[in-house]
This record gives sequence, structure tokens and C-alpha cells, in this order.
Amino acid sequence: MSNKPDDKDQKHEGHEDHTNIQIDRQHYKVEAEALTGEQLRALVAPQIPPERDLFLVVPNGTDRKIADTETVKLENGMRFFTAPGKINPGASC
Repeated sequence: MSNKPDDKDQKHEGHEDHTNIQIDRQHYKVEAEALTGEQLRALVAPQIPPERDLFLVVPNGTDRKIADTETVKLENGMRFFTAPGKINPGASC
């Protein structure tokens, strides 16, 4: 009998315990498998204000607005960006 643990008990080499994402071109390492829009906003310091919308970049598609209550399953390389919630062209300064 051996004291060596079974392969199923060993961690896979190279396995990372975090996911790499970007928000407004800033890199973040996230340990959670999924976060809500509100939790994603809180990763940024200072926190993304409510007057800005949060979007997920969809390669070769239409970027998707993320609601505060929506849960996003995170994958390495995901990119998010923020934009003003209301754009008022021609408004006086």
C-alpha cells in the first residue's frame, strides 16, 4: 500500500484559482466563478457610479449591457467597459 494520494486528489498543475478580466482597460484577478453587475462595479476603485452603464464586450457581436442584478459567469479574458448612462449631445456646459 502506498501513501501517495490518488491523481483525483491532486490539483492540476497550471490550474489557476482566479479569472483574469478587464474593466475599462484595467486588469483584475477575480477568484469568484460568477459576479453580479453590482459586484463587478465594486471591483473598481472608486466604485463605478450608478450614472454609468456597464457593458460586456462581445467579440464580433453587439456589446451587452449588464444590469446590477444580472449574474455573469466569468471567463478568462472577458472585457467590460463603462459609458455614460445618458448622453445629451449639444447640452450647454
